[in-house]
Amino acid sequence: MRAVCDLNVGLAREESGRHEYDGVAQDLSPAGVAAGLAAVSAAREAGPELEDPHDETHLRAFEDLQQVAYGELELHRRSPMHLLDSLDLSCYDKEYAPAAEREDARNRHLAAWPEAIGRALTSLDQVSAPVAESLLSAARGLAAGIPAGAPAEAREAALAAHEKLVAHLGRAAESGPPDAALGAGALAKLLGTGEALAVDLEDLARRADAERDRLMERLAASTAKIDPSKAPLDLARELVKDHPGAGDVLEVARRGVEEALAFTREKDLVPYHDGTCLVRQTPESLRFAVAMISINAPAEPDAPSQYFITPPEESWSEAEAEEWLEMFSATTLPAINVHEVAPGHFSHFQAVRRAKGDVRRTLFSNVFIEGWAHYAEELCVEEGFAGGDPRFEIGVWLEALVRVTRLASAIGVHTGGWTVEDAARRFEADTHLAGPAALSEARRATFDPTYGRYTWGKLEIQRTREEARATWGSSFTLKRFHTALMDLGSPPLGLLSTAIIRG
Repeated sequence: MRAVCDLNVGLAREESGRHEYDGVAQDLSPAGVAAGLAAVSAAREAGPELEDPHDETHLRAFEDLQQVAYGELELHRRSPMHLLDSLDLSCYDKEYAPAAEREDARNRHLAAWPEAIGRALTSLDQVSAPVAESLLSAARGLAAGIPAGAPAEAREAALAAHEKLVAHLGRAAESGPPDAALGAGALAKLLGTGEALAVDLEDLARRADAERDRLMERLAASTAKIDPSKAPLDLARELVKDHPGAGDVLEVARRGVEEALAFTREKDLVPYHDGTCLVRQTPESLRFAVAMISINAPAEPDAPSQYFITPPEESWSEAEAEEWLEMFSATTLPAINVHEVAPGHFSHFQAVRRAKGDVRRTLFSNVFIEGWAHYAEELCVEEGFAGGDPRFEIGVWLEALVRVTRLASAIGVHTGGWTVEDAARRFEADTHLAGPAALSEARRATFDPTYGRYTWGKLEIQRTREEARATWGSSFTLKRFHTALMDLGSPPLGLLSTAIIRG
């Protein structure tokens, strides 16, 4: 497990709370990656199998994923995402330790940037133009995380190295290979290996289309409750214009979080209802995201989780601010609150903190993480959140249509010959997004080929729930099923049946 974490320093530090990696920037040079893969292989051969066969399979799936991602597909050569995760300084904003201790770690991390960037640039020789273009803004944004009070020498050296990284990606954006596609075999292997199952992309694409059709029907039924004379997506585009002002977004989100937590507690939907989740404005270095949660990770002392909300920047035009605020509308913000907080990510990780064993508390299937939070949105529709307000239902269906279109676009871009523009047109046709918003979603497919994980995970959790219902019969309850799932932490999808067997 240590060898696996050494190849995923950013995730281990941020999501798992392994702060022994504080101050560390991952070595992504060819030699560094080769040494990391060799360490995984050596540890696997030398170490005894874990006592619990479920945990052993979980761990082996992550071992295998490293060999696929870094070894066979060499994704660290195709995309700077591993490097950006490793360099990110925003993790030190979390209050997991005294401020002085976190500041020292941030300074050590910053001092490691030049060497880490120099090493990574020797690997980043296969970055396609679409990937580089899509990630240039994120790469530039790393500099915003450098505190003004950082030691001058380290700050100057880090900024100089950062300029080299941005310049490298700029050249790739202009003259890199035009095709970002992984290919069908590679995408299927990347998706399936870490989930401990085989993936049939044709079947997954059919499931995505079927889910899109189901969601369109649900959207039509919900919008008809408000105005049956209007086309569902047209009405949805009108509804999202009802939103709070920039100065009121955080307070509206706070009230929404209180409602989501109270509803989850009243319905007893998850095993634990404790912990604190604070609503705060997003730190500058993370303001590429509309909303996100920084969870109190399993290896960290008990502390509040932080739900970040990003109001529009004061420098934006009125049109830009208006478009951004539509994402916090009375129709869409409640679904985001449910996804990020309760019974979504916050509730999930309150349970992961109690999961047994280091594997379950350290190695997380992101397909399960996002699948659970997305499942939680529709769960709240089923359970009558917001008193059956059709606007909440509409918000859930709109978010779900974006997520299922991500799945279709990932498969299309990486296996079907789709261009970014093709994917953008799919978003404009099947969601309420248009123009720059649709294009941004389409571009994400190039550097995040697994971003269909939200819908895929949701569908597998729903399928497992029906199997549990059939197996357990009259003793089935949502609380029992959700507890059995969360006892496994964030398991690979291929291991969800353990919840039925042991629940």
